[in-house]
Amino acid sequence: MHENVVVPNQKTYYWYHRQFRRVPTIDECYTDDLLCIFEAQEQFRRDKFVENNILAILRQRMEECRFANGPDADENCVKVTQDFKEAEENWYIKYGDLGYAGDVRKAFAKQKHRMVWERRHGPVGTGMRSKEELEARRKAESDGSES
Repeated sequence: MHENVVVPNQKTYYWYHRQFRRVPTIDECYTDDLLCIFEAQEQFRRDKFVENNILAILRQRMEECRFANGPDADENCVKVTQDFKEAEENWYIKYGDLGYAGDVRKAFAKQKHRMVWERRHGPVGTGMRSKEELEARRKAESDGSES
């Protein structure tokens, strides 16, 4: 009975921690819906906690690889270092400069400002475009919208 009925119908759980359902993000909440804003804030905190731990694990892997390889670490730990640097950059894009008490509204405003900057000046870190490049782009956009 156990092998034929119970085991095939059991669900296998690979997670040993609580899984929360995804809730609407802050951009999907009405400004006066306090419960939605609270849920979005709690989800933001959980996501930040998880991403902090992922970053800590990647940092630990990189340090262990560098310690194990010694002088050859620059050659042998390229993939681990690259993964850590990419994760660190993505973490900073999302949570950097928010401070300890940064909340979901500030993070959303930061994302909005970054998108506006990238639309006007190109990707952050590549330098600002010159006035000639901006004028040429605006002219090309206006010519394309009129046709």
